[in-house]
Amino acid sequence: MAVADLSLPLAVGAGPRPRSGGGRFWLWGSALVAALVLAPVGALIWQAAQGSSGLWGHLWAHVLAPALGQTAILLTGVGLVVTILGTGLAWLVAAHDFPGRRLLEWALLLPLAVPSYIIAFVYLDLLHPLGPVQEALRAALGHASPRDFRLPDIRSMPGAIALLGLVLYPYVYLPVRAMFAMQAAGLLEAGRVLGCTRARLFSRLALPLARPAIAVGASLALMEALNDIGASEFLGVRTLTVSVYTTWVTRSDLPGAAQIALVMLAVVAALVAVERWARRRQRFAGGAQRLRPLVPLRLAGWRGWGALGIGLAPVLLGFGAPILWLLSEAAGRVASAGISAQLWSELRATLTLAGGATLAVLLGGMVVSFAARLRPGAGTAALGRLASLGYAMPGTVVALGVLVPMGALDRLIDLGAQTLLGQPAGLLLIGSGLALGYAYCVRFLAISVGGLDSGFAQIPRALDQAARSLGHGPGASLRRLHLPLLRPSLVAAALLVFVDTMKELPATLLLRPLGVETLATHLYGEAARGTYEEGAVAALAIVAAGILPVIALARLGRAKAPGRDG
Repeated sequence: MAVADLSLPLAVGAGPRPRSGGGRFWLWGSALVAALVLAPVGALIWQAAQGSSGLWGHLWAHVLAPALGQTAILLTGVGLVVTILGTGLAWLVAAHDFPGRRLLEWALLLPLAVPSYIIAFVYLDLLHPLGPVQEALRAALGHASPRDFRLPDIRSMPGAIALLGLVLYPYVYLPVRAMFAMQAAGLLEAGRVLGCTRARLFSRLALPLARPAIAVGASLALMEALNDIGASEFLGVRTLTVSVYTTWVTRSDLPGAAQIALVMLAVVAALVAVERWARRRQRFAGGAQRLRPLVPLRLAGWRGWGALGIGLAPVLLGFGAPILWLLSEAAGRVASAGISAQLWSELRATLTLAGGATLAVLLGGMVVSFAARLRPGAGTAALGRLASLGYAMPGTVVALGVLVPMGALDRLIDLGAQTLLGQPAGLLLIGSGLALGYAYCVRFLAISVGGLDSGFAQIPRALDQAARSLGHGPGASLRRLHLPLLRPSLVAAALLVFVDTMKELPATLLLRPLGVETLATHLYGEAARGTYEEGAVAALAIVAAGILPVIALARLGRAKAPGRDG
């Protein structure tokens, strides 16, 4: 019997051996994906070098200095708003119990479904001097004309900071709430034994422990604010992103736009460096025993209802009011004129571009993550980080970097077609939307890589060894073992990439083929013309799609939150 037991693994291992080159194939594939992500940066540097020697001085005096100043003010203001609002709301929900708390936990994520350009689009109409809010205020106060009473203009730097803060604070709220909920109750109880008040416990103990989560969330929010083009332009704030767009499209100065884009990359690098600096020397050590989660403080009576009101205020301003306005305007538009054929065409174009980009992003992410699975080490980890760099680059920077190599390839293809076929091929890559799809892949590959890395981490490596012992190579193992187990991660990553692609405005605006409009670019055009009711249906469709990943995040948070009693 002992002999039979020992011979079994030998017999199993005697099957066909996987080819040794399988892992090398995935490694080279990962390197190719990382090179494709880095190519726009190299093209951007090359294009910036084509400008004349005096261009930098002119750009600095007339474009860069004002744009840098406005960008710095905007990012500082938005950073303060999202940090204070997100951290305060996270502590309110994690450390207190009051009526409606369970509802508020996920409702505070809803503003994530509203892109920044849509909230600017809505509030420009709501708070217009002749809009419903100011007219109602004048009627209540007894004034008949905007000359007698009007609110401060929303088209301003404070207006941009407030509106961007309302939709970006969940980036801070979500990780900080998780951090507060995971903090050991024993730490806070020890502080109370030492005589600390609740406010002192928050400022001296909970807040320092949550600083890494605050830094990560705030840096993500600031990168989104830097990427914004619609809200900033609508609200009259001339940021670096708006300057790239106007320099490229309005002035037809590609080298100048590339030079401004390099400054934007420097700003992004500075944001990442500040985030890393804020998390330096942050360590948390716990005992081997499972930590007891934080027990919320019960707020009864007017305190509980007051807490609910404070928590609902940003939800109503950042999600409720825009949704009600969009529903009202969209219903009026559909009732009077129906849904135009143009809108259906734009919806098909949006879904086609988003669907194709999602498939390509998932494929690229699978190559990078599976290479790291097959050959764990510093090399594949570095390739994964390089492949994820695009998410930190604003859409205008990615679009500008993609235009240069795609334009060069288009010229080569056109020259070849004229030589071989006697007729031009035209802008084959840019005109077909392949260049825009490439920009989407560069921009959102990090979502796929991060999601699949997390999924692979949940699969025991013993299963890989068992597959190899049965003679399965890397491709067969991926197809028959990993893909079925990775289905939840693949679905989550696909959902996030699809919705982010639908909402992406800067890259779509700059690289879409001639004659092609998406829901986002249609909305941008209507807002630029001031015809807000015409864009309400498109805006509502984008927000409806954006709600899907918010629901997934809320369900995930409820499933993983400690101390749930069901």
